[in-house]
Amino acid sequence: MSSLLGRLAVGLLLVAGQLTTAYDLDPDSPDSVKSVSKDMAADLVSFYNGNQPGNTPGLLPDPYFWWEAGAMMGTLIDYWYYTGDDTYNDLTSQALLFQVGETNDYMPRNQTRTEGNDDQGFWGLSVMSAAEYKFPDPPADQPQWLALAQAVFNTQAARWDTEHCAGGLRWQIFTWNNGYDYKNSISQACFFALGARLALYTGNQSYADWADKTWDWMIATKLINTKNWAVYDGAGIETNCTVLTPYQFSYNVGGMILGAAAMYNMTESQTWKTRLDNLLEGSKVFFTGPNNNIMSEVACESVNTCNVDEQSFKAYLTRWLTMMIKWAPHTYDVIHPYLRASSVAAAKQCKGGANKRMCGLIWYDGKYDNTTGVGQQMAALEITMSNLILNSSSPVTADTGGTSVGDPGGGGDDIGRNQPKGPDYKPITGADKFGAAVLTLLAIATVVVAMGFIFLDETSPQGPVAQFKGFWSSASAAITTLAAGGGFAAAAAAGRRRSNKEKGIRINEKSILNNGESESSSKNPFSEPVMVTPDSTRHSVVSQRRLSNMPIGWPHNPSVRNSVVVAESSAAASSEDQRQR
Repeated sequence: MSSLLGRLAVGLLLVAGQLTTAYDLDPDSPDSVKSVSKDMAADLVSFYNGNQPGNTPGLLPDPYFWWEAGAMMGTLIDYWYYTGDDTYNDLTSQALLFQVGETNDYMPRNQTRTEGNDDQGFWGLSVMSAAEYKFPDPPADQPQWLALAQAVFNTQAARWDTEHCAGGLRWQIFTWNNGYDYKNSISQACFFALGARLALYTGNQSYADWADKTWDWMIATKLINTKNWAVYDGAGIETNCTVLTPYQFSYNVGGMILGAAAMYNMTESQTWKTRLDNLLEGSKVFFTGPNNNIMSEVACESVNTCNVDEQSFKAYLTRWLTMMIKWAPHTYDVIHPYLRASSVAAAKQCKGGANKRMCGLIWYDGKYDNTTGVGQQMAALEITMSNLILNSSSPVTADTGGTSVGDPGGGGDDIGRNQPKGPDYKPITGADKFGAAVLTLLAIATVVVAMGFIFLDETSPQGPVAQFKGFWSSASAAITTLAAGGGFAAAAAAGRRRSNKEKGIRINEKSILNNGESESSSKNPFSEPVMVTPDSTRHSVVSQRRLSNMPIGWPHNPSVRNSVVVAESSAAASSEDQRQR
């Protein structure tokens, strides 16, 4: 009996353990890492339905944005690269090729009205990984991975804006999007990393020159702080990029680390080694927990404000720190202990969902935080797979076995374009104009005749002609009176505008938020203020600028749209510009 009770107790303990612990990852065992990665990858793909009938390949469902789908495809490329499992290769290729757009540069019509440089950049970085890892090449009649990466780079190089801030990419591509006046670090980081990797892959010095230029601009604007090697979020052109948004997000430093590692591998120069080592040291701010070795999105996790975008940022820092090791092997001893500890912590908290193994956002306290999503799952999968880096082959170049076909002139059809492409209409001829004029006159005549019949009084002793004359006289008098009143109203309005101008009141229509509300970021230790230059030009009233990848007005839930920067007046210079992604 006692033996039976003992076995029952052991069984209950085992069941309880299964209910509370999804993964017991052994980071030193490739088999353990691959087994856990397989389950995590399956759970990640469960969020995606673009490969199902009736859905669009390359799009995630609400509330995820187009760029994050491109980033997710990069994770699935990584999954194949690290584990050799090709389960999701067809799904990945389908998505990457479906979203290229008509000009094969990741500017599809269904996204160009809200597409930013960083959005396009994430798709470009994913196909660059496909070329470097020798992900199976598309059919010959389809765009090729390297050519797509080159096309993205070409379109972005053409957008380098020297008119404001002496360079840099604007955040948004199209002029009407809020954020067009903002130059954010992730757009520069994607462009920098893509250029550096293309230089390394192709040996073309022009790509390296652009990487050098981007680095120099980031230093000149102080978006990279050379004292603590923090990478700040961005700056607005209205102050000539002298007022910085001081938040640190992990993917900003991660993108700069990725590009610096590629440049160091290409040049083998002490200059780039020093830059890389400094950035790596600065990235340690994103490792917290009891031993300061567990990765955390410190700007939002500590105050529970991470939005949908921010929930995925650790995936990219992990991905790019891990890639760095191949291009700069001396960094392995520095960063691997952090990645290893983070992977164990991440696996232990994957206890959510119906299957009791979905991963949450916060890793450092060993508890599942009751959140699930694409970002959380990507990050957990990337940090788990980082343990396989030494078991994986080195990225290839064109000279070391690369097979992807390039197109150095790709993206030419979109260079200089800041308006979405519309339907292709034939030129308007003189006959078209004459026909349109005739139709317009006929329409007007029809309306006039119809109105005449409407206003006829069938009970009046007067005939139709007499009634029409009387109606016309009354209408003329009414129009004259209305015109006079309108003139007075216009004069009064003009007087009010002059009065407001004299009083210094300035109405800024673009200062209105998506939903008319003002949101500001919570204070935390990583929201370090950046000095505002005394002579920086500021508006005479408080103006508000929306700063996020998110299309204007969507999603409508403020809890996932806390993405506002407030640029204060000079009188409020003590409060830094705020942006919460």
